[in-house]
Amino acid sequence: MATLTISCTAQTPESIDGISFVATRNPIDQTDVQPLLDYNADYAAVIPYGFMRDLSSPEVIYNTDRQWWGETKEGVEKTIELFHTDGLKVMLKPQIWIWRGEYTGNIQLENAQQWKQLEDSYSQYILDYAQVAQDQNVEMLCIATELDSFVDQRRDYWMELIKKIKAIYQGKITYAGNWDSYKNVHFWDQMDYIGVDAYFPLSDQKTPDSTTIANNWKKWKLELSTLSRKHDKQILFAEYGYISADYAGKEPWKNADETREVNNDAQQILLQGMYDNVWNEDWFAGGFLWKHHAEESRRGFAKRFTPQGKPAAQTVAEAYKKYE
Repeated sequence: MATLTISCTAQTPESIDGISFVATRNPIDQTDVQPLLDYNADYAAVIPYGFMRDLSSPEVIYNTDRQWWGETKEGVEKTIELFHTDGLKVMLKPQIWIWRGEYTGNIQLENAQQWKQLEDSYSQYILDYAQVAQDQNVEMLCIATELDSFVDQRRDYWMELIKKIKAIYQGKITYAGNWDSYKNVHFWDQMDYIGVDAYFPLSDQKTPDSTTIANNWKKWKLELSTLSRKHDKQILFAEYGYISADYAGKEPWKNADETREVNNDAQQILLQGMYDNVWNEDWFAGGFLWKHHAEESRRGFAKRFTPQGKPAAQTVAEAYKKYE
């Protein structure tokens, strides 16, 4: 069999170069959009959280007057309008937050009645935002994020819910599966993209080196490309990113605790490694960096996922310019 050789002068493939935008306490204006444009992003993820009290709660609470402005339907709609006005495409990404940050993939209810309550509640939540997505001409809708047990145990429900979503929303849809469970999702054939929250372990080093990163991406790339071929769908990183702290590549889904020091180099090297090793693959559609804050939090940005004010911001901007 002949070997296909790619010329070094070949055009760089276009990709979805996205930023996850943290919902704000207060209304935003164009000055809050400009930093996203400075990353050379072409997409922004708008994330209206719904809340559950604990892993055994069957109710999703959303769009209340106790939530931040950016998480209400009014705030979501105005944020989308502002992004569109400034030339950014939008992925609307409603997702659940469980009190104390419990992992949503571990939702476990006691009986069929409670599962039905959760189904009814989640349906109202996601179908409300599917209507927002349709009304606002949103380019993409992520129908859920990291709901491992819910997706696995209530399969018929999800197939019916997807039909209902498609009856309302005419744009592209995806689901955000976690890095260690996305292969188990049963409805990829119904999605436009295979969405993955790409927190793959890449290095046990305090500050990883590019050779280690490249070698360790090989395993994950084989896994991702195999699933892409199986379903004839491109892979979309619905979330990706690294904290700016020591050992950022060891368990990338974790925030840094007080035992780890600030390490901006680790974040920058890991992001560059992802762009170098993944962004030009033909099975890859692009991704959404986790995340950008329009408002300074009480803890600041040190050691957190955002690249704001760090060397990684330039790394992201250069990569997004290259693959635009």
